Amino acid sequence: MVISDVMTTRIGDVPLVGGHRALDLVNTVAPRLPDDERRDYLATPGDLLIWSQRTGLLDADAAREVAAAWGASPAAGRRALTAVKEIREALHEVLSASLDGAGVATVPQGQLDHISMAWASSLPRARLVPAAGDAGVARWVFDSPPVLLVADRVAQDAVDLLSGIDVTRLGRCPVEAGGCGWLFLDHSRNRSRRWCTMEDCGNGVKARRLTERRRRSRTVATG
Repeated sequence: MVISDVMTTRIGDVPLVGGHRALDLVNTVAPRLPDDERRDYLATPGDLLIWSQRTGLLDADAAREVAAAWGASPAAGRRALTAVKEIREALHEVLSASLDGAGVATVPQGQLDHISMAWASSLPRARLVPAAGDAGVARWVFDSPPVLLVADRVAQDAVDLLSGIDVTRLGRCPVEAGGCGWLFLDHSRNRSRRWCTMEDCGNGVKARRLTERRRRSRTVATG
């Protein structure tokens, strides 16, 4: 996500580039910097509902039920949004530590505990059913009331990611080089992916560098 585009993009237009839904959740903040240009795309429960449909967390029927439940109880929608954002930030901290640190010992246990508790609280509303396809023989489904469904499924996504991720495939769009700080799974053959996408940060950084070189050239020529 090019930083200059951050303030004009809506949640319905945010690229889904993480390679896992939990990473796309982490990437609903851009750029990943504590400054005035940072934007949180999950500003309202409505934004969360749009994101949930875009990413397949909810199908159309479930989305209608959740929308009705949150409409009847706006406070429940706000609580769901808060719960999801807390999981998102815990995920970001854990994954960032795995990228920045020297090993597993650097991962913040408190954030893992938060994700664990969110997941554990959802389990009474979950059951295993036969899985269709090649990925295992069973999968979790949640019989959660609509007000809790999004947060429950997000907690499951977080646990699925953390328990199954190949950390050597985890990458980050480089903030130090002008990127946005988004996280992604690098499935390139030689693990050479550098940017969230070339169309966004990759080409944007190249364009800014070209502009700067031209500016310096003009300065030298006129000096």
